Amino acid sequence: MDGPTNLRSDNRSNNRDLPRETTTHSAEETVAFGRTLAGLLAPPKLVLLRGDLGAGKTTLVKGIAAAFEAAAEEDVTSPTFTLVHEYRGPRAYLYHIDLYRIDTLRELETLGLDDLRSDNSILLIEWGEKFPQLVRERDLEISLERVGENVRRIQISS
Repeated sequence: MDGPTNLRSDNRSNNRDLPRETTTHSAEETVAFGRTLAGLLAPPKLVLLRGDLGAGKTTLVKGIAAAFEAAAEEDVTSPTFTLVHEYRGPRAYLYHIDLYRIDTLRELETLGLDDLRSDNSILLIEWGEKFPQLVRERDLEISLERVGENVRRIQISS
């Protein structure tokens, strides 16, 4: 396939014809879709990334980081054990955060996420739905669902 398919726009949003749902058919298409989100993700933003293990959250971040010239695709890895990866670009600082192993509000507070928030930061948080405060404070939520070996359904909501 040449790119993501099944794009639908919901013009009720002021997010410049934001595609509310797309389907990608390869990791490359998921990265490419991530690149298209740069305009939507102008900082400051707090974005929750939802999806099961292996759904493609880090793959999507590869495209987002590349679009902001914050990191090359091959340099973006899952922050599962380090919890936070920082990628600094000329237009934004991206923080890719994985809360899979964080279980309590106290553990969350020790990460100092508030200290990462600034006028030029974008927080991309995996497993943030575990914490109601992050759900309330989010600017966007991007859900990824594995619907086939290489097929991902990606939904965006504000």
